[in-house]
Amino acid sequence: MIVAIVALVVAVALSLAIGSRAIPLDHVLTALGDLVAGKAPSGTEASVVVDSRIPRTVIGIVAGLALGLSGALVQAVTRNPLADPGVLGVTYGSGFAIALAIAVLGVQGSGSYIWFALLGAAITTVAVYLIGSGGPGAIDPARLTLAGVALSAVLVGVITALSLLDPKTFDVLRAWNAGSLQDKGWPDLLPVLPFLGVGVIIALALGGPLNAVALGDDLARSLGSNVGLVRGLSVLSVTLLAGGATAIAGPIAFVGLMVPHAARFVTGPDQRWILAYTLVFSPVLLLAADILGRVVLYPGELPVGIVTAIIGAPVLIAISRSKRMSAL
Repeated sequence: MIVAIVALVVAVALSLAIGSRAIPLDHVLTALGDLVAGKAPSGTEASVVVDSRIPRTVIGIVAGLALGLSGALVQAVTRNPLADPGVLGVTYGSGFAIALAIAVLGVQGSGSYIWFALLGAAITTVAVYLIGSGGPGAIDPARLTLAGVALSAVLVGVITALSLLDPKTFDVLRAWNAGSLQDKGWPDLLPVLPFLGVGVIIALALGGPLNAVALGDDLARSLGSNVGLVRGLSVLSVTLLAGGATAIAGPIAFVGLMVPHAARFVTGPDQRWILAYTLVFSPVLLLAADILGRVVLYPGELPVGIVTAIIGAPVLIAISRSKRMSAL
């Protein structure tokens, strides 16, 4: 855990220093010191750090941990190692609802997006579970994944169609739909933060009960676990976390797929530790992807959602071919 925290600190430092304008770390520390002391930013570099990169980095941390925890919950509840809010279509369900709100209702801003994101995430979660489950109490990982991928393809197509209806809508959706932390600030985060906070609290509280559910429904019930309640709370948490992250940063896939596997490799099958490590690992991955996106097209940027997709697609293939795929 100490190594993970150090990695997070390094990722935060690099996120504050690297961009279209590189800023030395000592200047970053000076700007942070002035901010803590209540002083106004002095100079262009300090203004960039305080007004742009600090909000962007905090949003990266929050969105990362939300996506990671939601992925860990989905994998635990469905006992599907290929599960992820993006792979199962939950992220794109939020995205579709937001796109519909933008195109039809003219809604703008994360504070308004959140309600549509939560509704879209909830409906998609239930739909994928109903389509992909093998019957009452039976969960087929392959069917869930196929259902999620198919539904995602449909939703992406509809989002694209909506974006073509109006030039202004196209401009808004084009920037949002790639999944990016660029030009994000406190007004994007603050309205969504309470929902994400509740989602995180629920997720961390479910660590123990999820260990029982992982043994199978019958054995979990014999141990006194309320399987229905655990699943219901998990769906609620996933809806809040995935919907909130999508409202802030747009659809970002594969973070919730990759990080729980890394945490499981380090900690073993105990869901309490998997969730704890995921809480730290996920922001590291998202910040690292964001930093990489700033570097590869310097002085331009590659959206973080594209970077995570480039990294995550091979990981998904590797996991699906692994002999340990069913070992959760």
